[in-house]
Amino acid sequence: MSSKTAASDEVDVALIGAGVISATLSTMLKELEPSWSQMIIERLDAPAQESSSAWNNAGTGHSALCELNYTPEKNGRIDITKAVNTNEKFQVSRQFWSHLVESGQIDNPEDFINPVPHVSFGRGEDQVDYLHRRFEALSPHPLFPNMRITDDREEFIEKLPLMGRGRDPKEKVAISWTDAGTDINYGALTRKYIDNAQRNGTVVRYGHEVLKIRADGAGWKVYHKNRHTGDTKVVKARFVFVGAGGYALDLLRSSGIPEVKGFAGFPVSGMWLRCTNDELVDSHAAKVYGKAQIGAPPMSVPHLDTRVIDGKKGLLFGPFAGWTPKFLKFGSYLDLFRSIRPDNIPSYLGVAAQEFGLTKYLVTELLKNFDQRIEALRGYVPSAEGKDWETVVAGQRVQVIKPTRAPRFGSLEFGTALVNNAEGTIAGLLGASPGASIAPAALLELLERCFGDRMIAWGDKIKEMIPSYGLKLADNHDLFEEQWERSQKALNLERD
Repeated sequence: MSSKTAASDEVDVALIGAGVISATLSTMLKELEPSWSQMIIERLDAPAQESSSAWNNAGTGHSALCELNYTPEKNGRIDITKAVNTNEKFQVSRQFWSHLVESGQIDNPEDFINPVPHVSFGRGEDQVDYLHRRFEALSPHPLFPNMRITDDREEFIEKLPLMGRGRDPKEKVAISWTDAGTDINYGALTRKYIDNAQRNGTVVRYGHEVLKIRADGAGWKVYHKNRHTGDTKVVKARFVFVGAGGYALDLLRSSGIPEVKGFAGFPVSGMWLRCTNDELVDSHAAKVYGKAQIGAPPMSVPHLDTRVIDGKKGLLFGPFAGWTPKFLKFGSYLDLFRSIRPDNIPSYLGVAAQEFGLTKYLVTELLKNFDQRIEALRGYVPSAEGKDWETVVAGQRVQVIKPTRAPRFGSLEFGTALVNNAEGTIAGLLGASPGASIAPAALLELLERCFGDRMIAWGDKIKEMIPSYGLKLADNHDLFEEQWERSQKALNLERD
């Protein structure tokens, strides 16, 4: 790649979308190749307004400390494989953020990350038993240190007074927890990334919607329209990353790469109950995750969620699943229908036939009114009253439907999927949770796929950014402890 001036409409790297995924990749590439010119193209008038916005996602920091969907029960045993893998990837994020703080590229980490205990909650005999077995499986693992568990009612009430108040004394409950959890404002983190990128010469075009991507020799032409004036522009790029959330799939399809053939998307929206009573907000300080309903997607795992947004503490419960054919919160009601192509119709039909439980769950959720949502909240806050809560609309997610062979034809995926062409000149990230939390790890995979010939030259710099690169922290306990302590200090997480 040759260096181009930042103001030019010909750049080395074009990134579509100004959310946390594109902003993370932009930051990584600027570290690895400072001379490469970059442009970020965003359809809205500010960064991080869709899924990266603090009010549009759970902000847990998906380290699998409390999320029960990462530790399913299989044949009577608790499978911790996904929890360990997710935790490993989240540690990569902590290392990367620590590097950026230590090198002065971003400041005031408390703007985006704050310590909040992570708690798993069980109700009833079966869930309490499951929670104990989950604790027994996870607590000896080196990536899950200092976990605790109790089914003692007094300790439960002391730890979570808002959840204990008014609870039936006959109800059997248990919690397991760690005080090492975090709350993360990915919107604030994204803004820090992009501010740093602009200081280093990256051009950011807000209010410009990408219409299509077309091959241009060894590179690409990215056609985009000013949403305010209607003017169309073209930027030539040697490498294109599509980090456009729900719109990523269709933009990748417009490029004509065969690797995305047969892929489809299933949109799922959500709603939260947000507490408006400051006294209640102040009485709870934890992220409490419970068991999901049968058929519910992982993003709908219920949780009572302490948030720290722009320095102010908040409290959410949910999410309650909704449905709209939009692929973005600020998208079009025609998005789903425009996304249907002859090659992905079998994928849609296959999932429709297989995911009856999900369909039933979504219909049930859509029929719930405010009072029914408050009733669901009372499973966590028995004394909840409607006057203390309001409904807010969460972000829009598009779950990936991967093409498969008969008789299934399509497989609904609840994670993220990286798609790139064989030449490594265009790539995109599809799907939802836990994307933001593990973005650095996911994008390291992208670098390996698309810039494999440069990885040796980049090796020292990557190890500087992420010291555990190429190693498993689960197998290197000393390194895990060293990097944990480093990130606790760098991110200012050892606060009272």
